[in-house]
Amino acid sequence: MKHQITTWVNGERYDIEVQSHHTLLQVLRNQLVFTGTKNGCSEGECGACTVLLDNAPVNSCLTLAVEADGHRITTVEGLAHDDQLDPIQQAFIDLGGTQCGFCTPGFLIAARALLDRNPHPTEEEIRVGLVGNLCRCTGYTRIIAAVQEAARKKRSRRDN
Repeated sequence: MKHQITTWVNGERYDIEVQSHHTLLQVLRNQLVFTGTKNGCSEGECGACTVLLDNAPVNSCLTLAVEADGHRITTVEGLAHDDQLDPIQQAFIDLGGTQCGFCTPGFLIAARALLDRNPHPTEEEIRVGLVGNLCRCTGYTRIIAAVQEAARKKRSRRDN
């Protein structure tokens, strides 16, 4: 069965028809061509598909597309603004928070959600905020350091 939905992805409105059984991940990647969101496990275990739904992180592989009707979605493509990377993106680059990069979009989105609700996270709060996002390459040390650096830069921008 098909449903007409209206959603905003990265600030742009989309009026689209979706199959009732299609996930938000399928619609983002296949219909709207936001391919930064990755399909890692299709079971909500790896976090590679994490997007923000009304500023809350969700596994798009477990969220039906019809659930996005009337809601705002942010994908990794929506983090940068005016050709400026989000501080979390820049910190991942500067501190080597990526290796193969497959998990990176999910980590970036989870980190953005964490820093939006807690601009001064402790290392433990960062670890908890990133739970549900798995990386098979890094060991997480550089990812945590990147989140700490992004938080520091975000705070220093506010102070200036």
